[in-house]
Amino acid sequence: MPQLLIEAPIGIGDAAKQAMVTDLTAAIDAAYHIPDIRIWLREYAPENVAHDGRLNAEPIKPLLFLEAPELADLDVKRTMTEKILAAISDAYDGLANTKETLLLMNHYPLENAGWGGKLHSDNPEIVQAVAQLNG
Repeated sequence: MPQLLIEAPIGIGDAAKQAMVTDLTAAIDAAYHIPDIRIWLREYAPENVAHDGRLNAEPIKPLLFLEAPELADLDVKRTMTEKILAAISDAYDGLANTKETLLLMNHYPLENAGWGGKLHSDNPEIVQAVAQLNG
């Protein structure tokens, strides 16, 4: 159920995208061990991105949003962050300002997420998985 949304410049090829999503999925899976990891890639032309009020002012700085259950272990978060940022850097090297990629993690308690017609907090499998994750 973890979701990663990527805002980045257009221009990487299919092979680089596939390598990137493989690495991103592995990084998230190593932290969460929860299936159904989805990655959403939104690509922008430089003339459609403004920095400090100026269009096409500098190479795009990728922006990532990780939408996922709460994750208490800071060491696991650090490792996952390093792997995610490395995968973005590898994929967008020379095309974006990957030294300033921003990853925002939005962590949700199970009562604030629903799937399959019910809250995650009402799904014993999900409750158990998150309890093990944060045990």
